[in-house]
Order: sequence, then structure tokens, then C-alpha cells
Amino acid sequence: MISSYKREPKIDENYDAIIIGSGIGSLSTAALLSKEGKKVLVLERHYVAGGFTHVFKRKGYEWDVGIHYIGEVQNQYSPIRKMFDYISNKKIKWEDMGEVYDKIIVGQKTYDFVKGVENFKSKMKSYFPDESSVIDKYVQLVFDANKAMKKFYLEKTLPNFLSSLFGFFLRGPYLKYSSKTTYEVLSSITKNQELIKVLTAQYGDYGLTPKLSSFAMHASVVKHYFKGGSFPVGGSSQIVKTIDPVIEKSGGQIIVRAHVKKIIIEKNKAIGVELEDGKKVFSNVIVSGVGVFNTCNQLISSKISKKLGFKKQLKSLNPSVAHGCLYIGLKGDAKSLKLPKNNLWIYQDHIDHDSAVELYLKDQSNEFPLVYISFPSAKDPSWNDRYPGRSTIDIITLLPYESFEKWEGSSWKKRGPEYENTKEDISKRLLEHLFNHLPNLRDKIDYYELSSPLTTKHFVNYQKGELYGIDHSPQRFEQKFLRPKTNIKGLYLTGQDIVSAGVGGALFSGLITSASITGVNFMKKIYQ
Repeated sequence: MISSYKREPKIDENYDAIIIGSGIGSLSTAALLSKEGKKVLVLERHYVAGGFTHVFKRKGYEWDVGIHYIGEVQNQYSPIRKMFDYISNKKIKWEDMGEVYDKIIVGQKTYDFVKGVENFKSKMKSYFPDESSVIDKYVQLVFDANKAMKKFYLEKTLPNFLSSLFGFFLRGPYLKYSSKTTYEVLSSITKNQELIKVLTAQYGDYGLTPKLSSFAMHASVVKHYFKGGSFPVGGSSQIVKTIDPVIEKSGGQIIVRAHVKKIIIEKNKAIGVELEDGKKVFSNVIVSGVGVFNTCNQLISSKISKKLGFKKQLKSLNPSVAHGCLYIGLKGDAKSLKLPKNNLWIYQDHIDHDSAVELYLKDQSNEFPLVYISFPSAKDPSWNDRYPGRSTIDIITLLPYESFEKWEGSSWKKRGPEYENTKEDISKRLLEHLFNHLPNLRDKIDYYELSSPLTTKHFVNYQKGELYGIDHSPQRFEQKFLRPKTNIKGLYLTGQDIVSAGVGGALFSGLITSASITGVNFMKKIYQ
């Protein structure tokens, strides 16, 4: 059972591993170590565990804050499904979203992303009949990039001396794809800007536009959904609920409201953590899953961070995009309201993704560069049993942190009328996008609430309210220091910053971090 630090749970003085943060990277690491018999303590500063996999409840509704769909879990032999099964003892169940998982809407045109590689290609060719060979080539490039990825991440688990000997040979093939932008790669095979716009329409899943994002990141996301999308039955809170017993079985625990103030380092060795109230807990293995910026700027002293070159390394990175999410509650079930299972990606006509973002960042009264709409209550078959006669919708868009910076330092729910009015204006604009596509919902809204980048900062502790940790630019993939093992003995990193964006990337960060700590070949164990 997850404990609250405020209720003074029993915390031992020593653990086999202490993990800071409880996002999926941390939970994955904790579960894998626990399955090796390690007693693991997971410390979460907020009142709910799970990071972007947590849910919140308000006014008789429940919303998932980070998981909107996950790919590759319907195939019980896929690596991601095997990972989820292993760390949850096969307790997480998945619901397929159906043939169409994403609908791309550009002006008045709609393009369906359908599951199955051949189906996807056929569908794209029906929209772009003159680009048949280009679509084949594009899909092949996606697979080629992903094939090279395995050795790239394998290199991250190697000891330094082996990495210096063989690292380039393992990293090189993937860098061929990661060093180019998504737009560079696509524009080298086609001049059709509409096709490029449609093929890159999922850029919101990793937060960087085609002319700025690494093609390797784009390829990873695209392949992830080729076989369709799925949703966790019972909502994303099932992830932490099913992993917690695995951690407890080896004597470990997850504790919320436990704010780690700093990592205790002596003679370049991490030996424990100090909490905000001064309590110290010790271990020879400390894992930070709260992002490289938070780890190096907040949990490690400035003197040590500077001495070991962390400060200099961070200058080569940028935080990813900040966002806002409008959480909507409706009276009526998904069937009666005709809510789809598939997501909607809504874009303006006659403008490319990069230009749309550029214009919006200059003036937020311009049209949103993208509006993403998800219907979680329609995706979850257990929803009606839990919340009969109710439904939920999430609408996500880009909201720059700088637009909310003047309220920095104010308290959650107490930021003042100007802040609330700003949010209300954005909410109404987003609702109009919903009504444009589902006009029957105009009088069905019961409740709505908008999160801002400050909300993300408050709950997930990313300093700029970023959604995906650090930017997935070509430069990001060149940084060798983004690996589990740090220059401080006993200190490891996990989470999406050392792999890639989203739940899938963070999930596998747990695997490479645990392998770095133990030397165990977890993929072999998972496939036994």
C-alpha cells in the first residue's frame, strides 16, 4: 500500500536502492530491482504517485493526466507488452482503440491513421496516389531507424571502458538517423508539403516540430503506433496500483509527500538522500527519475555539479514544450454522446507545422498550431461501471511557459483573477474546436478545468512546465552523458531524459537503468 510521509510511515535507515520520483521510469526501475530481491524505497514529493501516469478526480469525474494511448501492447510478445507484463505480474489489461487510432484533420480534410503497416500504407496511398513509392520508402526509413535503435541504447548500459572501445560502433548507425531533422529526411524523399504535414501530424506526441525534431524520435513514435493504439483498462492509475505490490513483495515501499531535498554525496559517492525535514535515508544505489535538470540543479550541490561538468553539459540541452490540457466532464455516457475512441489532431490549412508554431509563439491570439482531442471514457471498457452516465474529454494544445511566468511563485488554486481569466479565454477557444467537430456536445458540458504550464510544474516539478523532459532535437541524441550511470559512484538516472519521450521511452529507461545497476540481462528474463 502506498504510504504518505505526513502519516509517518515506517522508513528503514537503509535500503538496497532509493529512487527519487515515481514516474513510469522510476516505477519500472523499482519493479525490476525488486524482482531481483532488492528492497527499494520510492520517494514522491506530491500526494499521488505515478508522475504522468497518475489520475485526478474532481466533481465526480476522473482524468488521466498523461496517458492518452499506448502502442504495441496488443501483441503479447512485443517488448513493451512483455515489459508491462513483467513489472506488473501481468495485472495491467489493455483495450484496443479499434481500426482508426488517430484522425488527422487539416482544414476541411481528414486523414485516418489505421492500424497495421500495410493498411497504413494503403490508406496513405489512397490519399496521395502519386506518392506511392514515397510512402513505401518512408515506412522503410521508420523501420530502419528503429532497427538501429537497439544497439544505441545497449551502449548506454556499458561500463565506461567498454563504451570508449566499442561505443561508436553501437551508436553510429542510429546517429545516422538521429542527427537529421524529421523535415530533412522527409523532404529528401518528397516535395509534397501536404504529405509531409500529414505524416508528421503526431509531432505533439514528442513535442517538437518537423524542422526541429530528430527523425529518430519521430520514427520511434510512428512505429510505436503502426499496430494501433490501446488504453489501460481502469485508467492509467492501474499502472502504479499493479506495480506497487511487486515493490512491496521484496520489502520495499512507495511513499508520497516525501520531498527529497538533496542527494547525500561523500567523496564522489552517493550514499543516501536527505528529505525536506532533515530526515536521512541511506543506500549505495540512488536513482533519480526526476529529470536531468532537476537532478543536477536541485538535488546535487552546485559545487559538485560544476566540478563534474554537469552544468556545462546541461547547456547543450533545452527543456521540451510546455502545454495546457482542458479536462472536460460531460453528463451522458460515451455511446449516447457519440464519442469516438480515436484521437483527433486538428491543424490549420495552408501552413506548415513549424510556421504555425512560430506565428503562435509570437502572438498567442493567433490560432493554436495544434489541438489534440482524446476521449478517455470512450476508450476504457470499465468506465461505465465506475462512472455511470458520465464521460470525459481531454483537449491539449501548446501553451508557452513564458506566457504564465508572471504568476511564478503563486500558489496552486490561488493565482488570482487575471490568471483564471486567461485560462478561461483559452478554455473557450479550445471548446469551440471541440464543438466544430462534435456540435452535439455544445450543451452537454458539465464541468471543465484547464491546466497550465504552472500546473505541470506544481505536480510534476519540471521547471518550465515541460511535458517531455528535454527536447528531442538531433543535438540531444549526441549527448553521451544522457545515460543511466553518472560520474558520481552509486548515482544513476532513469526516466525519459535518458531514452526518449513518453511512457514507452520512460518504461525502457527502467530496463537500461536496472541493467546498469545489476548487470542483469532483463530482456532475456522478460522473454523467458
